[in-house]
Amino acid sequence: MTTMEQTVKKSFPVTGMSCAACAGSVESMLQAQPDIISAAVNFASSSVLVEYTPGNAHPDEWKKAIQSVGYDLLTGDNMETGLEDHQRAHYAQLKQRTVWAVAFSIPLVVIGMFFMDMPYGNWIMWALSTPVVLVLGRHFFINAWKQAKNGKANMDTLVALSTGIAYVFSIFNTLNPAFWHSRGLHPHVYFEAAAVVIAFILLGKLLEERAKASTSSAIKKLMGLQPNTVIRIGENGQESVVALSEVQVGDVLLVKPGEQVPVDGQLIGGKSYVDESMITGEPVAVAKEPGSEVFAGTLNQKGSFRLKASQVGGATLLAQIIRKVQEAQGSKAPVQKLVDKVAGIFVPVVIGIALLAFAAWLIWGGANGLTQGLMALVTVLVIACPCALGLATPTAIMVGMGKGAENGILIKDAESLEKAYRIQALILDKTGTITEGKPAVTGEAWLSEEDRLMYSGALLALERESEHPLAEAVVKHMYGITPEKLQQFDSITGRGVKGRALGKGFFAGNQQLLEENDIRIDAPLKVQSETWLNAAYTVIWFADEQKALAVIAIADTIKSGSADAIRKLQDMGIEVWMLTGDNARTAAAVAAETGIRHVKAGLMPGDKSGFVKELQKQGKVVAMVGDGINDSEALAQADVSIAMGKGTDIAMDVAMMTLISSDLRQIPKAIRLSRKTVRTIRQNLFWAFIYNVIGIPVAAGVLIPVMDFSLDPMLAGAAMALSSVSVVSNSLRLKLSNI
Repeated sequence: MTTMEQTVKKSFPVTGMSCAACAGSVESMLQAQPDIISAAVNFASSSVLVEYTPGNAHPDEWKKAIQSVGYDLLTGDNMETGLEDHQRAHYAQLKQRTVWAVAFSIPLVVIGMFFMDMPYGNWIMWALSTPVVLVLGRHFFINAWKQAKNGKANMDTLVALSTGIAYVFSIFNTLNPAFWHSRGLHPHVYFEAAAVVIAFILLGKLLEERAKASTSSAIKKLMGLQPNTVIRIGENGQESVVALSEVQVGDVLLVKPGEQVPVDGQLIGGKSYVDESMITGEPVAVAKEPGSEVFAGTLNQKGSFRLKASQVGGATLLAQIIRKVQEAQGSKAPVQKLVDKVAGIFVPVVIGIALLAFAAWLIWGGANGLTQGLMALVTVLVIACPCALGLATPTAIMVGMGKGAENGILIKDAESLEKAYRIQALILDKTGTITEGKPAVTGEAWLSEEDRLMYSGALLALERESEHPLAEAVVKHMYGITPEKLQQFDSITGRGVKGRALGKGFFAGNQQLLEENDIRIDAPLKVQSETWLNAAYTVIWFADEQKALAVIAIADTIKSGSADAIRKLQDMGIEVWMLTGDNARTAAAVAAETGIRHVKAGLMPGDKSGFVKELQKQGKVVAMVGDGINDSEALAQADVSIAMGKGTDIAMDVAMMTLISSDLRQIPKAIRLSRKTVRTIRQNLFWAFIYNVIGIPVAAGVLIPVMDFSLDPMLAGAAMALSSVSVVSNSLRLKLSNI
């Protein structure tokens, strides 16, 4: 390629990957293709980012190369739909396999533990285990073979090796028990062990797939914020309904009340209030009039307006948010499971020990060398069966998730539970996270009690007719008061409203409205309004034609538990930040009231995710807590993401954890739960390994020359079961602990 040629980076879905090692195989195959400059596989999002020169690219050749190692690359149109269909079908198939594996394993365990001497017991167990091992668990053997071809080993290798050996050995003992009887040994079978291990591992994979499948639903919901069709106004003023994809820059569109704004543009006619909380996170709708800018995905509230399209398709602000959420979800490095890493070392070591034991008995074992060598080989491989190792992490995670749910913390992604204990910086959105997320009256002051009794009904009548978003807070506050009848009503854009009731004129709005109408403001009300303005409250005035009668403070109130939660987090050594789209004055007031030391105000959605990246570059593990669409990009970027239960569906879909009550005091609990869960996982892995460290040499026969003690495969199976019981019991202790 010449240096002048432009390269393109494009993401392609990959199917058939079951572990991080598979991702490595796909990557190396693609990088070997002559027309590919670089390829980076993301196992978590089942995709590969390929850099290539468009003129030389041969995607069909890439597809063939990937298929040759047992995976598939989706190219052409509707790639994402193809991947979704494949994932849906794969999940349904995995669920079916898991259900059947568990159904076959239950009677196997019952027979193996309580009725092993029943007539034809071994034959019945053979019949029950065969579909589990050879049909439902066949992909473990296929994946193990793929790993072996690449000179690698993982959990699948360990599962395939131990269950395969246990199954074949059990068949031999069922068909030829005399071989062992003649040598004074009991021909034990391991059909139930082989089936139960496969059932457990399938169950773990099912839980993993369910969490992975839900990540794309956030993107779908973001896309759903754009309407499929729009009303376009032609040059002759004729209205026509067209598909959103047909809209061009410069087209004039009509947006009616309650509709989503279809594209970015500028108002050229009409006026309204638009809910822009998906961008700014702020609860109050913004007044729009000719010349104002509007953005795709925001919600038009009360009036109709015409807009001239300035950005369409992938250039809109909403499309950029969607793209950045996808990138953030896909850019996280896949967490290579600890057990996979361990298995990579453990498998060759176990095979080596088993073969060494067999060879040692064959050389130095005398007349019974072959028999003892074979027994040692099988016993080592059975005792290394990864039941306890496979259960160590999932059991602790499942108990931890259950414990979280009991405390109102829904944990969608097990990875977050493993990561939360390492959080160093925690970012909080302001509106709806620290605060309630909706404006409410926090105080009212009247010139006199007589004025309040006489004119409250007139104020209510004015606010009921007003279209301003803050009017709703006043109406709600004045519940129980009887409104007066209005003889006249006018809305004054950017100022407030005026009307006539009780035979006189009244005004409700900002201070500018009163000044323009030469209305007197007496000192007590003036002092009160300044106090509220200094606290960053919004102030509404109510007046007759001569003087101000009342002043009302409106604010987004701080949740009762916010200050306490922030103090606890800071006491845990966590750096707490508040990021908001609101102005610096309001942000500073909220920070002062809650004790937050670090604040950034006036931010757009991209600024929030950019700040998360900035902290991550400093080497910090970052958690993000938010409730809105404007937080979704930062939530996707963060190492641990937490959504408020009363927030948007999109925020909850992107986030790894959701606080049902939207109470920030649950966050310190979630971090303590993570610490206890990780401690439990480490204890479980310790017990699983101690069992293997002691059991494997004994199984190889090292005690026979010293103490004349050999480990019967039946005892090895019992020891394996005991190690699993100890791991599960340790995990269940977590359920009884306090967080």
